[in-house]
Amino acid sequence: MTSFALTRRSFVKAGAAALAMPAIADRALAQDKFVFKIAHTEGIGTPITNAFDSWAKVLNENSGGRIDAQHFPAAQLGGLAEALEGSRMGTIQATTAGPDSEEAIAPEIAAFGGAPGFIYKNEAHVDAVLQGPLGQQASDIARAKTGVEFVAYGETGFRHILSKNPVTSLDGLKGLKIRVPQLRIWVDFWTLLGAAPTPLPYSEQYSALSTGIIDAIDSDVFSIVGFKFYEQAKHLTLTGHWFLPKAVRVNAAWLDSLPPDLQALVRDSAKEVFAEQRKVNRSKAAETLEELKALGVEIHELSNEELAKMEELTAPLYEQFGALSPETAEMIEQIRALG
Repeated sequence: MTSFALTRRSFVKAGAAALAMPAIADRALAQDKFVFKIAHTEGIGTPITNAFDSWAKVLNENSGGRIDAQHFPAAQLGGLAEALEGSRMGTIQATTAGPDSEEAIAPEIAAFGGAPGFIYKNEAHVDAVLQGPLGQQASDIARAKTGVEFVAYGETGFRHILSKNPVTSLDGLKGLKIRVPQLRIWVDFWTLLGAAPTPLPYSEQYSALSTGIIDAIDSDVFSIVGFKFYEQAKHLTLTGHWFLPKAVRVNAAWLDSLPPDLQALVRDSAKEVFAEQRKVNRSKAAETLEELKALGVEIHELSNEELAKMEELTAPLYEQFGALSPETAEMIEQIRALG
């Protein structure tokens, strides 16, 4: 009798254990799945947004489903300020922004974002800076000071002036109400050129052009198409005054929580995907310019003399910006030396 009871109890326990095994396995699988929210303000259909689509797909497929990459472009989860804060706190795991967005926390990184204008001479100069030791140094500083790692660098390219009325000379900048990011260095840049810089969130540019709060924005050609800014302003002046790299920012604590193989996957795939993004961005810039012409945008160019004057007028910002810290001054010097 006792023997039967023990056997029966053992059987029941074994059955219960068997029933519990799928639930335990499900919990283990759930613990192994890492949600990876990618949120940014770049426009739909732009090369950089397409690259994030590709990256999310690579991560989902090559991780065997252990990474659940979810992509939210075009400010779907908030503007740039929210995306930056979220990436630092880990409420989103990745975003992209120019390194100049770190002006307040790490000004030496901000120099990599094109600050203070005309610092990058051409695309070869950009590559020499960001794809070499200086680019890794910027990522190390970002990790230490902001809690994010720059796992790769994409780009939106050189920025130009899109305005309601033609800007065909430096005189056309006088009093021009131009939108700028909510960063001091951009305000100072346009003030030196005689414009009237108006700090606004990125997401408010279209409506601000529509209502007359601003007369102009500065933008890469892809964003002008992607956000349909051309509907509100029909004149594009090719100045190339600011080249904006886009750091691919991943929350460091989230990255550190991954198993080593997934950490390597995130870093390696980012470098591969955004190397291709840079190629696409550069190859399609002229094509996108032609698209804007077909959409009714008039293209204007400043003379070499006027462009040189723009650079001369804003040159004092190198010293002003470098005065923020010895590290910032040194970084500006190193970036310029590679050009």
